Amino acid sequence: MTQPRNLREYEQRAREILPQAIYDFYVGGAGDEITVRENEQAWAGLRLRPRVLVDVSACQTSTTILGQPVSMPLLTAPCALNALAHPDGELAVARAASAAGVIQVVSTLSSYSVEELASASSGMRWLQLYCYRDRGLTKALVERAEAAGFGALCVTVDVPMPGLRERDIRNGFKVPPHVRAANFEQAIPDVAEGSALLAYVADQFDPSLTWDALDWLRSVTRLPIVVKGILTAEDALLAVQHGVVGIVVSNHGGRQLDSVVSTAEALPEIVAAVEGQAEVYVDGGIRRGTDILKALALGARAVLIGRPYLWALAVNGEAGVAHVLTHLHDDLKLSMALAGCPKLSDVGPRLVRVAAD
Repeated sequence: MTQPRNLREYEQRAREILPQAIYDFYVGGAGDEITVRENEQAWAGLRLRPRVLVDVSACQTSTTILGQPVSMPLLTAPCALNALAHPDGELAVARAASAAGVIQVVSTLSSYSVEELASASSGMRWLQLYCYRDRGLTKALVERAEAAGFGALCVTVDVPMPGLRERDIRNGFKVPPHVRAANFEQAIPDVAEGSALLAYVADQFDPSLTWDALDWLRSVTRLPIVVKGILTAEDALLAVQHGVVGIVVSNHGGRQLDSVVSTAEALPEIVAAVEGQAEVYVDGGIRRGTDILKALALGARAVLIGRPYLWALAVNGEAGVAHVLTHLHDDLKLSMALAGCPKLSDVGPRLVRVAAD
């Protein structure tokens, strides 16, 4: 069988391999899934304005993220329970990300513990964090991540409660008994078909959470704090005021409130509001090197990809994830060359315009 040539082909293969309920768990969004579709469509709606007769014989994709050198402006996004796609789960992603020279952002609900991931590779990783009702549980996980060498906390702030994901309801989705939320093994008892996990998580989401939670978190850790789930300039300014060093422009892959603004649309106002006081990243619908180029042109420091590496993981494990990362690196490099941008610093707002309706 030939290797998939792009991220869409990986998704097609994954859909043939994965059980329907698991495929739907990964691919699905909230409500009518308007935001899921519009995340991709918004990048497609931007048009590039390439320059010509520029020496692009040696394009450079390397950059830094929070001062850490990386091979390209891309991170793997936090996705829960990677072992649903492949038994090696986050371990395979850790090894592939390390080899590619990019940062892995690990979900709180990883199927391998922070300690297991630290042992899997010497790569760079952040911990995605939900600030739970049980602050003691949150603090303990933060301390474990810090001890395991994680470089930052990426706090998800757009889930006061889970969104309405109708595919999961229709499928009666339950976590299979062989897949675990490894960071909480002591807190969640083993129950047939894994139903205790989703019940526990839903119970732990705190709808009363406010910006004060970031102040509390800063008081219990030395790790830099990034917030994920910002869509407005107003919230971006509040995040900076509360001491964050990075902002992920994200609508949770369309899995929370449906019909919110796409991340490509939200990005420029947040970059303008922050004025360089924090690094700005973006996720949602990134599928091509041209999408990465457009995100950088709109002011993002880097992008995050989620579903694409899950499809690759399902198709071919660690090798699949490695291939997707290599593909995106090469696609970005080619896109830079064809746009007349030999360095990332050459990528600016004049490179893009909004397509006419």
